[in-house]
Amino acid sequence: MKIKIKNPYALNEIGRRDNNEDSIYPNKGKASSDTNFFIVCDGIGGHYGGEIASDTVCRSFSEFLNKSASVFNENVFQSALDYAYERLNKADSSPDSLLRRMGTTFTFLHLGSEGAFMAHIGDSRIYHLRKEGDKMVIRYKSQDHSLVNELLRSGNITPEEAKIHPQRNIITRAMQSHQEKPDKAEIQATSDVKAGDYFFLCSDGILESIDDAILMDIISDIESDKEKMDWISQLCLKNSRDNYSAYLIPIDEVVGEPIKDREARE
Repeated sequence: MKIKIKNPYALNEIGRRDNNEDSIYPNKGKASSDTNFFIVCDGIGGHYGGEIASDTVCRSFSEFLNKSASVFNENVFQSALDYAYERLNKADSSPDSLLRRMGTTFTFLHLGSEGAFMAHIGDSRIYHLRKEGDKMVIRYKSQDHSLVNELLRSGNITPEEAKIHPQRNIITRAMQSHQEKPDKAEIQATSDVKAGDYFFLCSDGILESIDDAILMDIISDIESDKEKMDWISQLCLKNSRDNYSAYLIPIDEVVGEPIKDREARE
């Protein structure tokens, strides 16, 4: 299986904050149709060093994968995640107690010979979108590791209450330094990838302005992919109080079938 993408578009904006605690890979403007993996990290609000944490995880994880050449599987992913945790611990070695337990969310997409491999920790989000007929549908949406999402899924609050819940910024998983048991990534893999699909990775600053319905309306629009991201950016600039970062990855062509499926028949 060979997945070819069109030019990806990124946002990594400071918004209304004094500093940018979001980090992305590749850096804004550096991705191309040859890029095969993407990362969005959001430093944990309220934790000193969030900016350092997101940059450390994003940079160290990408460095590990780039050194792994063309090999990628779940074991390689876990080794890269372990390495990122190791680097995060080293970055948080200051005796200054304010630096302790710096943290970040983590959102990851890899496109390869077996399809799409997605993973996340925290409340930054991944979408897999596809146009069916005249409307865009969500093939996959990651479940936020957050207190509000747990309350929502258990039926204790409604979607309307979730939007204004006073504890909506509390997350239940994160990549934090010096954890006794580092939080694990939730993984989703699929070989069901088609030409015309989109993948969208974003920090929660995007989600302050864009809900699922608005996102699908924007992505299904006839405007160019650049114009779609400009539209999202304008909404966030107007409505979001946080940093906001995202990657939009359009699928151009899918050739062949997943290696595992082919080998199973042979």
